Amino acid sequence: MRIGQYLIVLGLAVSSPGCGLMHRGNTWKVAVANQVDQLGYRNWIVIAEASLPAQNRPGIRQVTTDVESPEVLDYVLNTLEQTQRVRPQIFLTREQRALDNEYTPGIDEHRRQLTRALRSHETTELEQQSLLTLLEDASESFNVLVIRTPTALPYTSVFIELQPGYWDAESEARLRERISRERMDKLARPAL
Repeated sequence: MRIGQYLIVLGLAVSSPGCGLMHRGNTWKVAVANQVDQLGYRNWIVIAEASLPAQNRPGIRQVTTDVESPEVLDYVLNTLEQTQRVRPQIFLTREQRALDNEYTPGIDEHRRQLTRALRSHETTELEQQSLLTLLEDASESFNVLVIRTPTALPYTSVFIELQPGYWDAESEARLRERISRERMDKLARPAL
């Protein structure tokens, strides 16, 4: 009886969503896949290097892994590519580009692995503090999934803002232009 109660409590603890959710081993993949299924436009995913500050806002969920960030990025992008709901807008820290292997041993290999994991996805560079500010602002209204990795290289966190998968910026611009044109046409017509 005691073992049965323990298994029930353990099952509830592992399956409960929310801030501070921790998963190790391969279970992080299941946790990430489940969380990604719940994310949409304007939600964020952060693949965090080891020293990135932990977040404790209500909209932030955390998953801990024991694999390095390029492998996590590869898995996250593969998971996102399986859905049509969202597509990633990927941000890297500007500081990462300035790091040198001489004083940050391992950064060159990390960048090679990151480039492979990105699979030709475009990236935008911003300073880490700007990205943390964007993340803080986003977490006030939207969900953020933080995947903590053991990667021990500074400024190597990857920030992903989710965009609509079936609607892009060009389509939005065309729509806004059309609405504006129709509004102007309506204003220009004489009233009957």
